Amino acid sequence: MASTIPRRIIGVLTPAAHGLMIAGVRIGLKYTSVRLDNGHCGVAWTGPDAAGCCMQNSEARPLAGRQSQELLGMLESSSPLQRTLGLATANALAAGMPRPQSTAEDALELVDIQGSDHVAMVGLFGPLMPILRRTNCRLDVLELNGRPGTLAPVDGYAALKSCSVAIITSTSIVTDTMDDLFSRLGTPRATILLGPSTFMRPEVYAGTPVTHLAGARIRDVAGVEQIVSEGGGTKILKHHMEFETICLP
Repeated sequence: MASTIPRRIIGVLTPAAHGLMIAGVRIGLKYTSVRLDNGHCGVAWTGPDAAGCCMQNSEARPLAGRQSQELLGMLESSSPLQRTLGLATANALAAGMPRPQSTAEDALELVDIQGSDHVAMVGLFGPLMPILRRTNCRLDVLELNGRPGTLAPVDGYAALKSCSVAIITSTSIVTDTMDDLFSRLGTPRATILLGPSTFMRPEVYAGTPVTHLAGARIRDVAGVEQIVSEGGGTKILKHHMEFETICLP
C-alpha cells in the first residue's frame, strides 16, 4: 500500500503541476534541488542510490524538460533517490502556491519545552542539542544509521510511545518511514516536522499527530543550486533560505 503522506502530497499538487516543466535538477551529496520553468525551486535531502533507479538508467535522462507531474509521481517510488526527486519537485510546486500563514518564530520556542518534557528526536539535529539540554528535559535521539549516544529505531519505539514532544526529520518521507513513525507515537502534546525538506502544506497532515511544520523557503535559487552542486549541507544552505514555522490547528 502506498504511504499516506506522499499520496496526499501528489493529490494536493496535481492541479498545480499541470503544464509546468522541469527546468533544472541538481543531485548533490547532501541535498537535491529541482527548479521548474516558472522559476520556483525546491530541495530535499538526497537519499541513497539504489539498483534500478532512474539515475542508473541512461534512457531516463535528461530529467530537465520533463513534465513536473512525472517527477512528482516519484514520491511513491521504491527508490530513495527517486523519492528525493519527487519531494524536491513537490517543494518547488508548493513554492508557487499561496503561502499558508506562518511565523518566523522558532518551533522550539513555540512549543516551550520544559524540564518535565520527554523529547523524542528522530534524526540527529546537532544545533538543537545544546538548546534541548539546557531545558533539562529527557531526550532520546533515534537514528536510522546509528551513532554513539543514539537509539536504533526498533530500540526507540518506547520513546516514541511515551514522549510528550516529538521532533521528526522530514527526510522520513525519503526513507519511507514517516507513516510508521506516526503510528508509533503515543499522545505527544507537540509533533514537529523539521528541516529544509519539510513539505509546507498543512492540509496534507490533517488527521496526523503533526502540530508544527518547521521548514524553509528558498530566497536565492542560484545560490541554492550552486551549494547543492558543490555538496553543501544545511549550514551553508540556510544563508539562501528563509526559515518559518506553520502551526497546525
